[in-house]
Amino acid sequence: MPAASLPSVSIQAEPFDVAAEIDALNARLAGRAGAVVTFTGLCRDEGGRLTALELEHYPGMAEAEIGRVAAAAEARWPLQAVRVIHRYGRVAPGAGIVLVLTASSHRVAAFEAASFLMDYLKTRAPFWKREHLVDGTTGGWVEAAEADDAAAARWAAILGAEAAPEG
Repeated sequence: MPAASLPSVSIQAEPFDVAAEIDALNARLAGRAGAVVTFTGLCRDEGGRLTALELEHYPGMAEAEIGRVAAAAEARWPLQAVRVIHRYGRVAPGAGIVLVLTASSHRVAAFEAASFLMDYLKTRAPFWKREHLVDGTTGGWVEAAEADDAAAARWAAILGAEAAPEG
């Protein structure tokens, strides 16, 4: 079943309200969804050494690329809605960085699509992260972890090169 509308993607500096986003999605779907999966990625404090994580992106490019991958998810799974919010700027430990909502008639599709989207966002989305430390220094740019790259490769193997995010 095609999605209720095009994927909704926002790139913003402001914090997002998870409950308000879920309520808005549910209102838009008007009871048609049987499952809504929500993933919220938070900024970790890295053992108390981090004061903020700074995220940079290419305006326009980030929205378009995330929208392309969200559309690929909608083509692969029977989704009714996809909502992705990704923040940029300085984000304090404990604050949300990314929100992914997927809605479907059934939970499996919603979970798999959310997992696919997050694995893509962690490895291929055009964002760059830099740590700001409690000692006042700025760390280097943060690279994707090997586990994140392995997860993205797993989706490429499952979906094939035409549907998987490019690296």
